[in-house]
Amino acid sequence: MSDSPTAGKTIVTLQFLGMGVVWGSSFLFMKIALTGVSFGQVAWSRLVLGGLTLGLIVLVTRPRVRNGPVLPREGIVWLHFLVIAITGCVVPHLLFAWAEQYVSSSLASIYNAATPIMTALMVTLAFRVERLGRSQVVGVVVGILGVVVIIGPWQYAALTGDLWGQLACLGAAVCYGFTFGYTRRFLSGRPIAGATFAFLNIGIGGAIMLLLTPVLAWQPVDLTVSIVLSLVALGALGTGLAYIFYINVLRAWGPTNTSTVTYVTPVVGVLLGGLLLGETLSWHEPLGGVLVLLGILLAQKRFRLPFRRVTERVDPVADAAVAAEAVAAGAAVASGAGASGSGAAGAGAAASPPVRPDPSRATVGASRAARSRR
Repeated sequence: MSDSPTAGKTIVTLQFLGMGVVWGSSFLFMKIALTGVSFGQVAWSRLVLGGLTLGLIVLVTRPRVRNGPVLPREGIVWLHFLVIAITGCVVPHLLFAWAEQYVSSSLASIYNAATPIMTALMVTLAFRVERLGRSQVVGVVVGILGVVVIIGPWQYAALTGDLWGQLACLGAAVCYGFTFGYTRRFLSGRPIAGATFAFLNIGIGGAIMLLLTPVLAWQPVDLTVSIVLSLVALGALGTGLAYIFYINVLRAWGPTNTSTVTYVTPVVGVLLGGLLLGETLSWHEPLGGVLVLLGILLAQKRFRLPFRRVTERVDPVADAAVAAEAVAAGAAVASGAGASGSGAAGAGAAASPPVRPDPSRATVGASRAARSRR
């Protein structure tokens, strides 16, 4: 029994690494598959196979939240899933598959790493569910600068296929960012099991692809063993099983630590593209990738810039007039918070030693209150 926690941590770590490897290698699989099928058939196979895989998992496990239904019953929830299936599955999968006809798998994996930057923009500007601090704003700017460096606009005198391919990769990252913001705004608070959530997202995307079969998938194919295996790996593993890994890691590690998979996927993508496909990168592409990763670190608050705090000059006359009132108000707020706290907050308060009031903080707060009354 004593080994079970260690074994559980090991399994979660292996799932995290497997998730990074599978998602990082998906760009290699797309590149191989494109040698025998069209870009539409690549995206079609990915979503249909992924939806079938997740559907079987949900059918066997029948996950529920608080003994509720396996599938949601509200029509509006299905409409929200239709939106994220289009913006988070159908469109970006088509864009990435189309783009890899013109750009390397390594470069596509680097562009995919810009997704957290696009997410930060969407959750702040489009959906207004978060506010960015100064370091996060700097992170977004640095990330966008990194994207510009990756594109290398000084190389292009006209809109070539290579440039359009890079813009398609960037468009896919924007789609992912929109989807994460939309999910946070409309679906995050609903009691839906993780496996069910993944199935509805991918499964509805697969259903859309089935409807689009005459347009996207009804073309001749030239299948080989490597192409078939690449398509199966893209669908069943990358779009199916890896999402279950993601859910398990998310529950064990939380969203912040789970999001570090963003740092793993471009490394895997670049290594596999170089080792197996002989791809090379121009000097500005890895440099831009480093800037994007630095921007992600800042945007996700993993690294903060040493901004200097602006200190206010203290007005001793105003302080003397309102200091007692400010201290009394602070004590009232503290006692109210203690009365309403419960669970972990209460346990933390009991375990922590008493904190003495800081006169300097009370004085500064009193000074601010006095100035606001003038």
